[in-house]
Amino acid sequence: MSTSLSGPGAATQSPGREPAGPGLPGKSRTARHRAPTTMTGLLVKVVLLGLTAGIAIWAAFPLVEAEKWVGLAPLAATTAGLFYLYLTSRHIPAKYLVPGTLFLIAFQVVPVLYTASTAFTNFGDGHRGTKEDAVVAIQTASVKQVPGSTEYALSVATQGDPATGPLVFLVSDPGTGVVSAGDAGGLRQLAPADVTVAAGGKVTAADGYTVLNFGQASARSQEITDLVVPTSGGALRSAGLSRAYEGKAIRGYDAGCDCVKDIDTGKTWTADEEAGAFVAPDGERLAQGWKVTVGLKNFSRVLTDPAISGPFFGTLLWNLAFAVGSTGGTFILGMFIALALHSPRMRGTNIYRVLLILPYAMPSFAMLLVWRDMFNTDFGLINNLFGLGVDWFGQEWSARIAVILVQLWLGYPYMFLVATGALQAIPKELTEASSVDGASPWQSFRAVTLPLLLVALSPLLIASFAYNFNNFNAIYLTTEGGPFPADNPSAGATDLLITYTYRLAFGAQGAQFGLAAAVSIFIFTIVAVVSAVSFRRTRKQEEVYS
Repeated sequence: MSTSLSGPGAATQSPGREPAGPGLPGKSRTARHRAPTTMTGLLVKVVLLGLTAGIAIWAAFPLVEAEKWVGLAPLAATTAGLFYLYLTSRHIPAKYLVPGTLFLIAFQVVPVLYTASTAFTNFGDGHRGTKEDAVVAIQTASVKQVPGSTEYALSVATQGDPATGPLVFLVSDPGTGVVSAGDAGGLRQLAPADVTVAAGGKVTAADGYTVLNFGQASARSQEITDLVVPTSGGALRSAGLSRAYEGKAIRGYDAGCDCVKDIDTGKTWTADEEAGAFVAPDGERLAQGWKVTVGLKNFSRVLTDPAISGPFFGTLLWNLAFAVGSTGGTFILGMFIALALHSPRMRGTNIYRVLLILPYAMPSFAMLLVWRDMFNTDFGLINNLFGLGVDWFGQEWSARIAVILVQLWLGYPYMFLVATGALQAIPKELTEASSVDGASPWQSFRAVTLPLLLVALSPLLIASFAYNFNNFNAIYLTTEGGPFPADNPSAGATDLLITYTYRLAFGAQGAQFGLAAAVSIFIFTIVAVVSAVSFRRTRKQEEVYS
């Protein structure tokens, strides 16, 4: 049996509505949380979602063409999820969290995972593509002109800057007059209306291409000589700057034996799937290989190969000393300057502070180059000012001292600023109380000021250590890692692991991205362990002084 209340002051309340306040109409929970949609907000939403859809479609076409369904599925799911999220009025917190999360995944998580996966492969020069790519490269690289080879009138062109753009061969068939454009991807026939052909068959103009003149082509003669255009009968190569020929590959792949044979010498190179290369019985490897998984081989090389492990561990010790010395030196100098200017007896502190932070306000890369010239043996300011003749960057320890001094000058203003802020946050009553108890200034600093400073600055010191451990610019822009021993030009006396890794990846002896990625994982592990231990000690310190 239901009852109802009626009478003066009685109010009815429908489901989903709150009681109305004095003079206020009742509001539903949905209406209360729903913000009014403005025309500007709607327009911004339409534009952003339209850009999202456009980018998704642009990225989907190459994935579909390459049949990369594993990549297409996350792209479609992410796009659909974004449209659902921003076209509904639900999930308000997610609307703010999702964009940042997606950017974090795209620019942090994916590169880290890709680097980690590369460390387990032989990816590098000669091992960049698939086995099929290697076979094509071997065949096209072995092309030679043979009697009866077809010759073409050649014009060298580009689709970009004449000095740096990708090269293209424009050739006209002497028999049919058909004009084709060729690059490393093969030949493509051009429409007659899109080209201008001079007498003799030489192409003088083509829509979408810039034909190089003699001077421009001469400047890129080596690139023109190296360019090989695959064709159905072999490959097209240049014979000078105005003629090209279709040669025949003297090395071919035999699927029966899974090997490459040289038709002139009869020599055979058999595929080694573990090494990702074609290897002859005498151990000779063809330069063109393919990317394969090598497991822990790169990590094992770093630890056991004498040519790599020796430089690696020597560089690691110097790297730790550089990071600790740079961080500790800048902290000590910055802290004592901050203490001096924190004294109430100091006058003109604002002027001093402005002057002291000048190194921090200047671009570090420019200052590093200036310091490099200042340490020059012949005309550098350091030697001329003090009457020295030290070859700073030519000797191991002088070069190391020089780079630490440069880092001390560049880094102390930062420590000075943060120490100044931390000192101002320490209550004066604490130091005054220690003075009343009879503590000397040094005892008061050691027992009160320094521990409180370390509690506040420990996270910054850890971050500074991690930064200096991977301070690529500090080394590369001053010493470039040198001086180098005569028997090992890949690891110098001032090299950090990051510059050593860079030289492995892009050095003159050929890129070794897999090995460089393995060294990068070692670097990450070392920094992570040191940081974790330091943060743990910092927490204990906070517990003591909290």
